[in-house]
Amino acid sequence: MVSKEDIETAITSTSLEAGMLDDKPNENNIIDWDGPQDPENPHNWPERKRWAHVIVVALISLVMNMAPTMCAPGINEVLSTFNIQSSTISTLAVTLYVLGLAMGPMFMSSLSEVFGRLPVYHLANLFFVAFVIGNALSQNIATFMICRFISGCAGGTPMALGGGTIADVTTIQQRAVAMSLYSLGPMAGPVLGPLIGGFVASNLTWRWTFYLLAIFSGTIGLASLLVMRETHPKIILERKAARLRKATGNPHLRSKLSNPKPVHQLLLQALTRPTKLLFRSPILLIISIYMALIFGLMYLLFTTFTDVFETQYGFTTATSGLVYLGLGVSLVTCMFIAKPLGERLTAYHSVKKGDGTQQQHRAEYRLLPMIYFSPCVAIGLFIYGWTVYYKAHWIVPIIGTSVIGFGSFFVMYLFAVGGTGYVSESGVWVGEYAAGVFGVGVFAGAGGVL
Repeated sequence: MVSKEDIETAITSTSLEAGMLDDKPNENNIIDWDGPQDPENPHNWPERKRWAHVIVVALISLVMNMAPTMCAPGINEVLSTFNIQSSTISTLAVTLYVLGLAMGPMFMSSLSEVFGRLPVYHLANLFFVAFVIGNALSQNIATFMICRFISGCAGGTPMALGGGTIADVTTIQQRAVAMSLYSLGPMAGPVLGPLIGGFVASNLTWRWTFYLLAIFSGTIGLASLLVMRETHPKIILERKAARLRKATGNPHLRSKLSNPKPVHQLLLQALTRPTKLLFRSPILLIISIYMALIFGLMYLLFTTFTDVFETQYGFTTATSGLVYLGLGVSLVTCMFIAKPLGERLTAYHSVKKGDGTQQQHRAEYRLLPMIYFSPCVAIGLFIYGWTVYYKAHWIVPIIGTSVIGFGSFFVMYLFAVGGTGYVSESGVWVGEYAAGVFGVGVFAGAGGVL
C-alpha cells in the first residue's frame, strides 16, 4: 500500500526531475525503507507473523526430508510390484531423489533473486505434490524413477530458500533459534519418514507412503498460501517503486536494491553465485566437502537397513522402520546439548588463558565443536559394520547407528546454525546472498550421496 508520505516524496522527486532529458536516477528518485521502523520491512512485521513464516518453512523442510527414506521400509514391495530383482534399483530410489535435491536448487532457487521467494516456494511445492502422486500411480520402474528425480528437484528448492527467508524475517539475535527449528528438517526428516513409512507400507501398500507425502505437502502448501508473504527485500522495494511510479507518474523512481541488468543476466548471476561462494571461501569449501561426506555416508547407511534388518534379523516391514529410532535418540540428544555446548566452547576459546582477559571473538570459534564430534561417525560405522558382519544381537548395530547419528547430527546442526553464523560474522552472509549460501549447503550435502 502506498502511503501519503511516499506519494508526496515521489511528487517532489518528479518536480526535481522536470525538464531532464535522460532517465538516470538521482538520490531523490531512490526508493528505500521509510526509516528503521518501516512496517513493510519483514524485520518489522509483527512477531507472530514472522515466526509463522519460520514454522511453515521448517515444516516444508521436514516433509521434503522425509521423502528420501519414507519408502525405504517398503522398497522390497516396490521391487516386487515391478518384478525387479536387482538390489541396485532399490538404492537408486533414494539416490535419484537426493540427486534431485542437489540439482533442483541450483536452478530453481536462482529464480528467487529475480521473481521473489514466494512464487518459487509455491511452484516447487506444486511440482513436488504432482510428482509424488506420480510415484504413487507409477505402473513401471522407469516412471517411478523419473518421478522420484523430479520430486527431488522440487523438494530441494524450499530447502535452499529457507535460510534466505529466515534471514529476511529474523534479527541476528533471533536467528540461532530460528535456524535450530529449521535444521530439524534435514535432521529429523530422514528418521521420522521411515518410522511412518514402515507402518503405512505394512498396513496399506507402498503406494500410500507417497499418497501420505502428498497429503502432508499439500496441507503445508495450503498453509503457505494463507500465511506466507514475500520476504525478499529487493522484491518488496521494487514493488513499492512500481506502485509509486504508477501513483505519481514519475518514471525515474527506482528501488535502492534494483539491478539495471537484464533478466537473463540476473538469472546467470544468481545461478553462478553459489559456485563462486563455494570456491572463493576456503572454509566454506572445506565444510561443504565434509558435509557431502556426512550426507553420503548417512544415506548409504539408510540403504542397507532393509537388507540387514529384514533379511538378516527377520524384522517385518513395520518393525524395520523402528530401526531408525537409534538415530532418533541421537537427534534428540543433539538438539538438547549442541547449542549450549557450542556456546561454552566458543566462550572458552574467546578468553585468554594467561590473565583471563577477554580476547577478540573469532567467527571460526563457532565451528570448533565439529572437531570433537566428527570422530563419532567413524566409530559408529565400525560398530555397525563389524557387528552386522558377525551377526551380533540386533541391538548392537542399532547402537552403532546411534553413535553415527550423534556425530552426523552435530555436524549438520553446526553447519545449519554455527556454520551460517560463521558466514554472517566473517562477511560472506548478507540477506541478498542467503539463498546462495544455502544452495551451496544443499548441493554439497546432497552431492555426497552420489
